Amino acid sequence: MFCTKCGSKTADNDLFCALCGKATGPGLAPPAPSPILSRPMDRNKLGGVCAGLARYFDMDVTLMRILWLAAIFLSGGLAIPVYIVAWILMPRDWPYPPPATRRIVEC
Repeated sequence: MFCTKCGSKTADNDLFCALCGKATGPGLAPPAPSPILSRPMDRNKLGGVCAGLARYFDMDVTLMRILWLAAIFLSGGLAIPVYIVAWILMPRDWPYPPPATRRIVEC
């Protein structure tokens, strides 16, 4: 057998890959939860669209923001209405954590 993640050869009775640790036996790994397309309110800069898309496509938020900026410049600004529509259509994560508050402790 071969590991589907790293491609290394494993024995038929191995439960996990020795190199990457992925479960190799049939039915051992639980199915991965499907990503949810929503706007996380704890990682947003403008509306959370880039953070939500980055989480959905399993990539870095900074890279997604750079891709959006490139799309804006390469399309001549046509990506801005697409961003606004995504901002309107993508739901927020509920419940989202309240903003951090400062506690002043008097001695």
